[in-house]
Amino acid sequence: MGNVLGIQISCDALFNGCTNCTRRNAAYVSQLEDNLANLQTQLQKLIEAKDDVMTRVANAEQHQMRRLNKVQGWLSRVESVEAEVGELIRHSTREIDKLCLGGYCSKNCQSSYNFGKKVSKKLQLMDTLMGEGAFDVVAEKVPQPAVDERPLEPTIVGLDSTFDKVWRCLIQEQVGIIGLYGMGGVGKTTLLTQINNKFLDAPNNFDVVIWVVVSKDMQLESVQEKIGERIGFLENRSLEEKASGIFKILSKKKFLLLLDDIWERIDLAKLGVPFPAISKNASKIIFTTRLENVCGLIEAQKKFKVECLGDNEAWELFLQKVGEETLGSHPDIPELAKTVAKECCGLPLALITTGRAMSGKKTPEEWNYSIEMLRRSASEFPGKIELIECWIGEGFLNGYEGINGVHNKGHYIIGVLVQACLLEEVGSDYVKMHDVIRDIALWIACEVEKENENFLVSAGVELTKPPERLLSCQQLHSSTRALELRRCEDSKSWNILSIADLKYLDKLDFAYCTSLEVLRVNYAEIVHIESCYDMDEIISAWKLGDVPGLNPFAKLQYLRLQVLTKLKIIFRNALPFPNLLELFISECPNLKKLPLDINSAKEGKTVIRGDQHWWNELKWEDESTLNAFLPCFESI
Repeated sequence: MGNVLGIQISCDALFNGCTNCTRRNAAYVSQLEDNLANLQTQLQKLIEAKDDVMTRVANAEQHQMRRLNKVQGWLSRVESVEAEVGELIRHSTREIDKLCLGGYCSKNCQSSYNFGKKVSKKLQLMDTLMGEGAFDVVAEKVPQPAVDERPLEPTIVGLDSTFDKVWRCLIQEQVGIIGLYGMGGVGKTTLLTQINNKFLDAPNNFDVVIWVVVSKDMQLESVQEKIGERIGFLENRSLEEKASGIFKILSKKKFLLLLDDIWERIDLAKLGVPFPAISKNASKIIFTTRLENVCGLIEAQKKFKVECLGDNEAWELFLQKVGEETLGSHPDIPELAKTVAKECCGLPLALITTGRAMSGKKTPEEWNYSIEMLRRSASEFPGKIELIECWIGEGFLNGYEGINGVHNKGHYIIGVLVQACLLEEVGSDYVKMHDVIRDIALWIACEVEKENENFLVSAGVELTKPPERLLSCQQLHSSTRALELRRCEDSKSWNILSIADLKYLDKLDFAYCTSLEVLRVNYAEIVHIESCYDMDEIISAWKLGDVPGLNPFAKLQYLRLQVLTKLKIIFRNALPFPNLLELFISECPNLKKLPLDINSAKEGKTVIRGDQHWWNELKWEDESTLNAFLPCFESI
């Protein structure tokens, strides 16, 4: 007989195992409806938790923080589960329709089983995600990069040579402080920005590059605060305590400090900045200034003057801003554009500003007008000796004995202005001033005024009444070329004869002198009067007197009258206007007659601009005068 192998199996264990398996599988089907309802509830809770975390993350990122990797991973998993659960919910109706016997069985057991199992697993996963999403911290501070990128024009013209020189100095250990000086608008800040941004793609041996705009109204606390922010020292302490903290941090770093627009000496010790010359880390400081002597005050080992552009570079920059389309819009414009570019004297700021302004100007007339305006705004002195003699005549150099002492003082002042880039030397005997720095020249004039009361010009101070000695000052008769008055409300008549005697007056501009009633000027080329509500005549007949052959507007080129509600007359008689180019009248309802007759129109180059209704109401000497000026009128 053969061997018999006996196998004994517990029937109870087999029965219980099968029963448990069957029960578990059956639960996927029998609990499907409840699980689907719970699935939607849990999904909503998970979405709300995700939104709360996203709000916290967004707030942190607004404060320059970075979300944690585990937070980003959780958000990604939630979004994935959200999509998967959404898909299950979309198919839920179809699966529920397969159920029978009160939901305890299915018409398609395998399909209902698979679907119910997916729903159950997703419920477990969402429960896990809800627990993982209870974050104490969602973001961390972003480690600051060694250098922050700064905005810069896409194309820079004319700074390559100076940039290369400065860049070479950065790798010379014996050079710790570098000064960049030059007149306003010449490109110093652009050059400093180029240096800053170069470290974004070049090998950077500095631990940190710090950029601080200092400006004229320097406050040590403000400069110190900006340095502290850049290196992470934000403690609210006294100036001395902050300096100590900043010093401890920077002493352990190789730093590059870029200081823009310095006007006076900065005490590095008070800021807490280690002096580069004695720093063991080969740190550097580069600064910009308009004043050459500041380079000495801050002990720069190297200084570079940032010059205006040459003719070719200036034309290249101007061409970029004007654009080829404008340049090719008329055959005459290329030559006119070269003239405009030349009038900017190589100053990048002037070239950029003017170029942008002229982009889109496609008629020669517009370009010719710009050339005229640029030439009017240019400020140039014929020679140093003549300039000094002018100062002597104005009384600016009083207080020095002998003509030699006065001349020496004059040459000293010119030297100071040249060194400060407020004047530029042309050869050995001449100097010129660019109108971009006119504001500084006005400031100097005001400082002289404080000392000796030699009033020359005061701009932007918004006088509320005329200076008592303004119109009685004999110096004004020989030097005043422009007079602008705003909101002088107390004067009814501006010393008529004195204004008329300003023989070199080119431009007169009055606005909001509400009590002014009478005005007379004999020599002005440009007259603009606005919002002088009591003015009823420009030239008073009884004040002028009967002077045979007198023409008070012999030099007048532009007359602009606006919002003069009581104005009735410009002048009692018709006059020839040999140089008048434009007469602009706006909101002068009572001005019914112009001082014009047939002889006034001989040149035929005058343009009259005004409201059509005002023009229709004008009274004329005769029909021929009206016909003569009819082609000259342009409605506004």
